[in-house]
Amino acid sequence: MAPAYLRPPWFLEVVGNRIATLVGSPVLEVPGRRSGAPRQVPLNVLDHGGERYLVAPRGETEWVRNLRVADTAHLKTRRKGETIRAVEVPVAERADLIALYRAKWDGATTVQWEALPDPADHPIFRIAHADV
Repeated sequence: MAPAYLRPPWFLEVVGNRIATLVGSPVLEVPGRRSGAPRQVPLNVLDHGGERYLVAPRGETEWVRNLRVADTAHLKTRRKGETIRAVEVPVAERADLIALYRAKWDGATTVQWEALPDPADHPIFRIAHADV
């Protein structure tokens, strides 16, 4: 069975991501798993309990697959950038984090959660500082 993934509409993928970057959304830069070329995607960063998380509402996206392969990635905001390591959260621990994410950003992601209701379909990574 293929991993769950909802491809964004062209407008959102091309124009929306550029606008999100311009308005200061955090940007994850991770090397491509095949090419090694840097790939950038704007993401929401969930803060909870002194930890930060990257949540994939669209499922098994390219950034998720790349992050699983990469040792480190770079997370940039308008003010700073940092090298991070990402630790995938086990499926059993995702439901509460998804609820927190939805409470904050559900207006922009409702369709994804309705189409992919199983927490197993939404990879989540805890952000850790890289030992660089």
